Amino acid sequence: MEIDLTPKLSQKVYGGDGGTYHAWDPNELPMLKEGSIGAAKLGLQKNGFALPHYSDSAKVAYVLQGNGVAGIVLPEKEEKVLPIKKGDAIALPFGVVTWWYNKEDTELVVLFLGDTSKAHKSGSFTNFYLTGTNGIFTGFSTEFVSRAWDLDEATVKTLITKQTGTGIVKLDGSIKMPEPKKEHREGMALNCEEAPLDVDIKGGGCVVVLNTKNLPLVGEVGLGADLVRIYGKSMCSPGFSCDSALQVTYIVKGSGRVQVVGVEGKRKLELTVKGGNLFIVPRFFVVSKIADDTGMEWFSIITTPDPIFTHLAGRTSVWKALSPEVLQAAFNVTPEVENQFRSKRTSDAIFFAPPN
Repeated sequence: MEIDLTPKLSQKVYGGDGGTYHAWDPNELPMLKEGSIGAAKLGLQKNGFALPHYSDSAKVAYVLQGNGVAGIVLPEKEEKVLPIKKGDAIALPFGVVTWWYNKEDTELVVLFLGDTSKAHKSGSFTNFYLTGTNGIFTGFSTEFVSRAWDLDEATVKTLITKQTGTGIVKLDGSIKMPEPKKEHREGMALNCEEAPLDVDIKGGGCVVVLNTKNLPLVGEVGLGADLVRIYGKSMCSPGFSCDSALQVTYIVKGSGRVQVVGVEGKRKLELTVKGGNLFIVPRFFVVSKIADDTGMEWFSIITTPDPIFTHLAGRTSVWKALSPEVLQAAFNVTPEVENQFRSKRTSDAIFFAPPN
């Protein structure tokens, strides 16, 4: 049975005055379960506070909108309190405890993409909260909590009954949260909108690649990522991941057309994508995109920390590496046609500006 590759939007899982948590359903987007990938989105309103929790999956977080604060505790490490802003990518390995807070008027929106191969449910993240109505304190008996934290029964009951929120709460404006420290960003976060460009094609597009060199923690997560922008009417070269990795793509803004070609040269997907869409390209399938008038931007994770791509058009194309005789025989064409094919796209690579 063929798997549906059609892009989908996220669905609200829970939320309230403080914000909302959305996720993509693996029943609606089967490639999530097939590829053991999870995808979710956190939105925090002013004074919204996502309670401390850990997850059953390693992830990459990407800030889609706003400014805020992220608290991160790696196993057996001290808490890091990071100032975060639009464009930040943060690697979150297994066992990390996080909390998120927004003190600004603009909504803080954070995308999470990750590996669910060891999760309770393939294709979904399961978060375990330290506090709240679904936190660990509410599960243990008063005796166990009292013994473990050396507290009297009255204090234990106060701790439990005061926890009235689930997952996300709205704090009183008078509550002071820890001040973020810029130095805590070192080695923890990389702003993809400010980082040096790995590829920059005039009139075509640009890309920043997140890997073990510029953010070593992605090695522990086991994922790579990139932020790609292509300008109005520009094209991203057909290509595929040649190291058996899956590519999970979230359209940040703009819109454009996508085609995916799979086994036996069959087109598996052809449609227009827009901001908020998520889709997954299966292993070794070839994908290409053409932006609409306003251009298109997307953030992707790749299921390997140092991905390798093979492009099928442009200066770095595999076609350019093959000998003329092989191309003539393979295409069953004359030398003149082969020469015309080879002579094109000799200076362009990866992104192609629109034709004049």
